[in-house]
Amino acid sequence: MKAMRLQALLARAGVASRRQAEVLIRQGLVRVNGEVAHLGQKVGPDDLVEVAGRRVEWPRERLVLALHKPRGYTTTRSDPHARRTVFELLPEVPGLQAVGRLDRESEGLLLFTNDGELLFRLTHPRYGVKKVYRVWTERGTLPEAVCRKLVEGVALEDGPARALSCRPAQGGAILTLGEGRKREVRRMLQAVGYPVKRLLRLQVGPVRLGNLPPGRWRRLSPEEVQALLKEVGLE
Repeated sequence: MKAMRLQALLARAGVASRRQAEVLIRQGLVRVNGEVAHLGQKVGPDDLVEVAGRRVEWPRERLVLALHKPRGYTTTRSDPHARRTVFELLPEVPGLQAVGRLDRESEGLLLFTNDGELLFRLTHPRYGVKKVYRVWTERGTLPEAVCRKLVEGVALEDGPARALSCRPAQGGAILTLGEGRKREVRRMLQAVGYPVKRLLRLQVGPVRLGNLPPGRWRRLSPEEVQALLKEVGLE
């Protein structure tokens, strides 16, 4: 693997975000081959990098997986209540983490990566990665007026929330959000009087669920990974 800037290495290795890595370097907490490191320094696989005395492992090949999460699975590695978890459906990959969450009864696209910086940026509200959802409600198709209300914004217990777009669809609607608070789509629909019966996530940033069957996973293509990196300013 080719050499990279020190702060990029720390981010890829999951030690800290690039900005946080710069702070660690400025504070003198990072050493390369026993010497105090400096910002912009380049390192390679043969260099010994330490943060506060702990060795940093050279990052593995960046991996991003897409899973079609079925209903009934929790987005966690272990569940004390013996429920099924999404990691039972995936291969064993060191350092693999879920990019955000889908609640147990929700379905659709869920991404996983072993890249700490990519994970941080895909989940941080500052980067506003768009997510598209298909919902079916207990009251059927959303009227245009209700869609407009969701775009204008609704009050939730943890602050106002709004959809970037909403259009009626048979039995419900298709919504696009720029953040991912806990059960946000369900709570927004509940707030406008249209409780969700079924929720399916169709897209995260440039990555689409497509025809991936429930319970199956696939590795993102190099083009898809490149598009994700561009989406969050890493390329």
